[in-house]
Amino acid sequence: MILDKQLTLGGFIAVVRGGETVELSEAARERIAKARAIIERIVEGDAAIYGVNTGFGRFENVQIDRQQLAQLQHNLIVSHAIGLGEPLPGEVVRGMLLLRAQSLALGHSGVRPEVVELLLALLNADALPVVPAQGSVGASGDLAPLAHLTLGLLGLGEMMYGGEVRPAAEVLRELGLDPLTLQAKEGLALINGTQLMGSLLALAMHDTRTLLHTANLAAAMTVEAKYGSHRPFGADVVGLRPHPGAVAVAAELRDHLRDSEIAPSHLTGDGRVQDAYSLRAVPQVHGASLDALEHAERVLQTEFNSVTDNPLIFPDTGEVVSGGNFHGQPLAVTIDVLKVAVAELGSISERRTEQLLNPALSGLPAFLTPQGGLSSGFMIAQYTAAALVSENKVLAHPASVDSIPTSANQEDHVSMGAHGARQLREIVENVAGVLAIELACAAQGLDFQYARQPLAPGIGVDRAWKALRTRMPPLEEDRYFRPEVLRVRGAVLSGELLAAARGE
Repeated sequence: MILDKQLTLGGFIAVVRGGETVELSEAARERIAKARAIIERIVEGDAAIYGVNTGFGRFENVQIDRQQLAQLQHNLIVSHAIGLGEPLPGEVVRGMLLLRAQSLALGHSGVRPEVVELLLALLNADALPVVPAQGSVGASGDLAPLAHLTLGLLGLGEMMYGGEVRPAAEVLRELGLDPLTLQAKEGLALINGTQLMGSLLALAMHDTRTLLHTANLAAAMTVEAKYGSHRPFGADVVGLRPHPGAVAVAAELRDHLRDSEIAPSHLTGDGRVQDAYSLRAVPQVHGASLDALEHAERVLQTEFNSVTDNPLIFPDTGEVVSGGNFHGQPLAVTIDVLKVAVAELGSISERRTEQLLNPALSGLPAFLTPQGGLSSGFMIAQYTAAALVSENKVLAHPASVDSIPTSANQEDHVSMGAHGARQLREIVENVAGVLAIELACAAQGLDFQYARQPLAPGIGVDRAWKALRTRMPPLEEDRYFRPEVLRVRGAVLSGELLAAARGE
């Protein structure tokens, strides 16, 4: 991939998860050099410019001698690299490297081109600085995490390379790369930004889209296993309240349920007037989550192609401006909305699982076991789903409503976007587990229904049912089936089960 002005979510995933290499475009290199020339002129003059020849935060009025500017930037990084907690996953760090390079490549930060080239060299070599997860309040960007990222460029700290955590200096030597000696403004440019929360959000959004479509599939399977009605998913019904997400979800449900032999079999005489909300209102509930996801993607696309540094360099005018582009609030609020949207996919899924397991609701054997009493069947699987859903209720509490002053009240409002982004990642993982449990139960329900009356479910449901059975055989008696549910969960997150349902 050539890094220039526009980065998309698809491009991000291709690099961060797909391993695609990245090169800096010649146009980007020229933009970077042009902005750097402004910094060089400032260094030669006497004007005090924040972050170039002054201290940081509360020390903004302390002007630094020209001979100490490199030391100033070095001190900034080593003093700010004070994060705690477990190291971030490798894919999150890869995303941070890419997004930091992308922002600097837009040419308003004043770094030298070799700074961006080194970021990309580490990314392409999969040499990843060890970055602790905790320490960002999401105001002047993700300062502590990005300082740890920058340590690796300086040959300090540790890197994950070749499956081992090793000293960064050793890894740079092995790769034939020289440690970076920071010049004026460069340390600040490397740590002022939203790249931790941006990387976490981008990865979670990609997985959320897969989860959302898989949740539609799981709902369709449960509808068929429960002999539920397809009528609430009609285009005419949903069209009377045509929120885009609801319309799209209903269309996908209809596609999964197409050519069902089950639906015509119970149009009359089954005594039911209408299904529970967790079946009947799937377009409205899942659709609201889809609308939230679409909004989040628009926000992230803007963020991908934004300059989140401070101060900002305007090469055409020579102006240097201190602003607030580093503040994480646009992402933080979006992350909090998406947390709720994803958590709701799990919440309604767990209720559909209850519809399958409870004999008073399902018309199926209790807990989907043919040997009730001797066997417990899927009884405790629902407990696990309930536990994950309850955990998500805590994680979904908005982080962005919190703020705590930092830097002696100079930075007096913060976004907590990194907290929210880490919570979002947990919610996504939890919901994948909840959906795996529903899918396993729905497949078992279809087994029982087919044994009673061999009718084919909708075409997408039928394909998914068969694909799931290659990962998890029917539960004819109690056995240790956690590994099987984990296989189903893996097929959910990878999109394999969804692809099977679509006939891909």
